[in-house]
Amino acid sequence: MRNGGDPSILVVDDDPDILQTLALCLSTEGYRILVAANGREALDVLEKEKPSVILLDLMMPVMDGWQFVAALEERGKRDMPLLILSADRAVQGHAQKLRANGHLAKPFDLEDLLVKVAELVGRKNGGTGHNAHPH
Repeated sequence: MRNGGDPSILVVDDDPDILQTLALCLSTEGYRILVAANGREALDVLEKEKPSVILLDLMMPVMDGWQFVAALEERGKRDMPLLILSADRAVQGHAQKLRANGHLAKPFDLEDLLVKVAELVGRKNGGTGHNAHPH
């Protein structure tokens, strides 16, 4: 796993405002941020990187979240924690079908996102900066 110390987060979303906001918020917490505007770009990122967590929107052009997860499984790369971010009211059911590690319905509270990401990377408390605790 290529990791310079800080956990890396791959944010996959076609909304540039969401990408920018999440990148800023997560980098402030000490995460290294990777971004992709669709599933195809995310697969390209995964050729070079192995993020600690993937934050995935479901509805995107080119390759949506469903197609991205299917492509991950085909390539045997479905071993990273996955957090689904979606405006679809059925996000919980979609997350279960995709065997995701969690979900947040858009719009979501950034503090809720930080707590979930911290849990997935193994940090004890979300939003507390550089308190990484190995498991």
